[in-house]
Amino acid sequence: MALRVLNHLELESRLSRSGIGTATDHQRAALDRTDVEVTTSPWRGGDPAAGLRSLAAGKRLFREYDLAHCNLVGPGSLAVARHAVRNHIPLVLHAHVTREDFAESFRGSTTVAPALGRYLKRFYSQADLVLCPSEYTKRVLESYPVTPPIRPVTNGVDVDALAGFEDRREAYRDRYDLSGTVVFLVGNVFERKGLSTFCRVAEATPYDFVWFGPYDTGPHASKAVRRWTENPPENVTFTGWVDDIRGAYGAGDIYLFPTKNENQGIAVLEAMACGKAVVLRDIPVFEEFYTHGHDCLKCETDAEFREAVERLAGDDDLRARLGENAEATAAEHSLDRVGETLAETYREVRDAKRAGRPVEVEDKR
Repeated sequence: MALRVLNHLELESRLSRSGIGTATDHQRAALDRTDVEVTTSPWRGGDPAAGLRSLAAGKRLFREYDLAHCNLVGPGSLAVARHAVRNHIPLVLHAHVTREDFAESFRGSTTVAPALGRYLKRFYSQADLVLCPSEYTKRVLESYPVTPPIRPVTNGVDVDALAGFEDRREAYRDRYDLSGTVVFLVGNVFERKGLSTFCRVAEATPYDFVWFGPYDTGPHASKAVRRWTENPPENVTFTGWVDDIRGAYGAGDIYLFPTKNENQGIAVLEAMACGKAVVLRDIPVFEEFYTHGHDCLKCETDAEFREAVERLAGDDDLRARLGENAEATAAEHSLDRVGETLAETYREVRDAKRAGRPVEVEDKR
């Protein structure tokens, strides 16, 4: 009999543009390649209201499944987790959110981060197994401490979804008035992602810089986001939401990602899968995935970022070599691998639960 798994993302429609949404999409696409039977809603009838109507009629609130896998940490996910614990259903919680990567995301997030950390410690500690995108994130969670076994599993990269990015190059360069060597970044515009560094490097160089991704100009926007998006340097374009992310990877030449904290960084893998030369901030999480001078360049200061951009813009051979090696690195994070790993992990958790023993903690990446 196929293993029936709940793969749940609370607030899914609102998170479709987020890294968590993309990671969850990757999980489901990967699981489609296995014999695991996936449902995405825990509620009978498909949504909380329908579930409550079912409960009022004397039926169950929750659907039946053999294992629950939650990708967020809100009240709906907490309800699923508590139901699983009460009913001895194997529970996997995915740590896409940490207090460290929550800071500098929007106005007030840094102030809230310590309280969030205390909640996350309790939330993740309910699980039979905690999954996370990297060994770095595992160390962060262990420092809280989160008590169940923790296992890193790559978020993966959907290479098939990027097919045809080259064909969109001219259309997207025309749409955003880009020419020459284009330095770019893909994702939500946050200060944590290195917004100020991105703009300061742009000010110090003659190239077109473009940030493909949505940004908030309302009350939740940080001062840095409002400052740079309202008065950007002359050579910087903030596109807002783009309808086809392939156009972003087609238009750009050098992927500049001076992020301050990541749990993995899916957009980096996407840029690498497209054979782009990548420049990263030298932070711990990237040590385990990428090698300076082989598949990327790593920097620490604004001056180093500027020098790396200038070097790549002036050296076609270096840009091509880094891009070729980056493409090989991205291939190590295929959805086939993600699907195999998740299916194996689910069965391990189920079998351990039945046997009344903890899950082994070896790294399954």
